[in-house]
Amino acid sequence: MKELRVGLENVAIAESTISSVNGEKGELIYRGEFVENLTQGHTYEDIVYLLWYGHLPLASEKADFVAKLVSKRKLSAELKQLIQALPKQITPMAMLRTVISAITVPGDNWPPTYDQAIEILAKAPTILTYHHNLIHGLPEREPNPELSHAANYLYMLHGTTPTIVDISALDAYWMLSADHDMNASTFTARVVTSTQADFISAIVGAISALIGPLHGGTPSFVDDMLDQIGTEANVEPWLRSQLEQDKRLMGFGHRVYKVYDPRAAALKEIIKQHADQDKFLNLSLVVEKVAIELLKAFKPGKNLYPNLEFWASGIFRTIKMPKDLYTPTFCLSRIGGWSAHILEQAANNRLIRPSCIYVGPKPKGNPPPKPTET
Repeated sequence: MKELRVGLENVAIAESTISSVNGEKGELIYRGEFVENLTQGHTYEDIVYLLWYGHLPLASEKADFVAKLVSKRKLSAELKQLIQALPKQITPMAMLRTVISAITVPGDNWPPTYDQAIEILAKAPTILTYHHNLIHGLPEREPNPELSHAANYLYMLHGTTPTIVDISALDAYWMLSADHDMNASTFTARVVTSTQADFISAIVGAISALIGPLHGGTPSFVDDMLDQIGTEANVEPWLRSQLEQDKRLMGFGHRVYKVYDPRAAALKEIIKQHADQDKFLNLSLVVEKVAIELLKAFKPGKNLYPNLEFWASGIFRTIKMPKDLYTPTFCLSRIGGWSAHILEQAANNRLIRPSCIYVGPKPKGNPPPKPTET
């Protein structure tokens, strides 16, 4: 007898050694390491290496890994021409999905390889910034081989060498959002991989899933909320009015976490260090405190706390990220996690083929006769 699990709630589709989420305890683990601990003294490249290879890199391993990434950053003339030919109104996420689908990666279509993963991870930031600069009439900027993954992205976006503060803020955000168990986009990547499709197809499928607002969301919604609140004096009446109208407070609550999201907690500590740089960073601290108390009163027992998007809004303000690049920047981080799952799925592959429970009309008449053996 089939069991109906709408949304596949609490259904495991694979055994994985990559990451684990414990929503009741508020824990996120990468390869046996608490994610909050990894943000201290590490970079995004370290975390990708950990997710792909199962351990944090030695100095020599990191140097080799970074060198490979740097060597693959530049775009071919054909990819640039493709970006130039796209409709001007295309969204950055749709553009990223389209252009990544045109990347030619080394090796055969199956099985996926680490070299293919490096090709996509390295080129994705260049694709995004090339398109952004093109549509906004800004100068084209080539990747800087002297800069880290996060620093190079900020350089190509803003045209100046980023500060240590900005680099560490983006690195922390990317490290914390690189992977998150079997979320919708990761599941999509593994389903596509299970058909023995190529690496690019699996990544494009994952990007498509992330485009949906119920999964990717966007910290820009939090920005909009803070803009509407405006001042500390307006925090309590504005939030109360929203809850009285049974409207959602953007950036609060999570499908999995029933306590404080550990990723949000780590980002909050960074925001507290830079709250004096932007009035909205300090405002977000006030909003959090008041919102938690009001949510306890209006929605008792729901355990609604700030999620990753709430504090990511502050990180993006710190690094002056354009709003239309909020979700694409999250996508750049998640490519590291998706790649790890694609490689793991392929290593012990079985076609992912769930079923559904038919509730349509019963057929009329008798079934046709079955063929007989001769």
